[in-house]
Amino acid sequence: MWRESRDRGHGGNRIGSQIIRTLIDRREAPAQAVLPEELRSAYGGDLWFPPPGPERPYVIGNFVSTVDGVVSYEIAGQSGGGDISGFDPSDRFIMGLLRASADAVMMGSGTLHETAPGHLFVAGRAYPEARDLYARYRSEILRKKTPPLHVVVSGSGRMDLTRAVFRTPGIRTLIVTTKAGGDLLADSGAASLVSTEVRQLEGPIIAPAAILELLRAEFDVSLLLHEGGPTLFGKFLADGCVDELFLTIASQVAGRNAPPPRPGFIAGVGFTPETAPWLDLVSVKQQGNHLYVRYSTAHGKKTVLGVLPNRR
Repeated sequence: MWRESRDRGHGGNRIGSQIIRTLIDRREAPAQAVLPEELRSAYGGDLWFPPPGPERPYVIGNFVSTVDGVVSYEIAGQSGGGDISGFDPSDRFIMGLLRASADAVMMGSGTLHETAPGHLFVAGRAYPEARDLYARYRSEILRKKTPPLHVVVSGSGRMDLTRAVFRTPGIRTLIVTTKAGGDLLADSGAASLVSTEVRQLEGPIIAPAAILELLRAEFDVSLLLHEGGPTLFGKFLADGCVDELFLTIASQVAGRNAPPPRPGFIAGVGFTPETAPWLDLVSVKQQGNHLYVRYSTAHGKKTVLGVLPNRR
């Protein structure tokens, strides 16, 4: 479905027969391109991130939403992001590109169990048509020789350990949980999973800052991709632990009128006008009726622009 276009700049770059256009890009391009030509052409420009701080990774979130802010229909079998995006190929391409860029991909246990049992949170699963391009970019440009660490956050420890994410050779998975959750996982046989590690953090509620400190100090994570769900992502945003948001806006309206509630990309926290986070617009891209928006949470802070990703 994806193929290279020879177009450059804002003029238009192709995924399938569609055109991704960069409508707004407020960051200066780095002196040296980060993405290889094929991916840069497909994305409609380059992609790079500031380096992490000394204590935690640089954190980016990725969601797809309807025009009225719904990220899940909360209907059995139709609760995923694909039902919101209409299985839009450009949305899947960008998801794959972000996964290819990240050192780790995080999700809550609820989000994990909304995916197919065999799903892995790697670039090629999001957009198989660009699997080889993602792999070369990750290994040859970013010098990342292994797939991203999969990080599953669950306070309760209740999860299906037969899923592929816990049992696939070559995929390293970290379960972050509480003391009670760790006890349940131990009783469920988590210690027998060769590529899965369980870490317990203090308190009945897992603090986002503690997770990020663990990932930076012990797992060498510089760039973390957060794929939700809304409650976990809400905690991260409320605690000032999100640096950027990639948001696909699909041109449909879902509405809300009955339980279970249909969430936005933030749930479980509420802000006042005095505390509500403001976002800086970084870029806007468009294909068909979809918009692909990138925000920074650096409102009121010094924004770091044009910094190449860490190379190991």
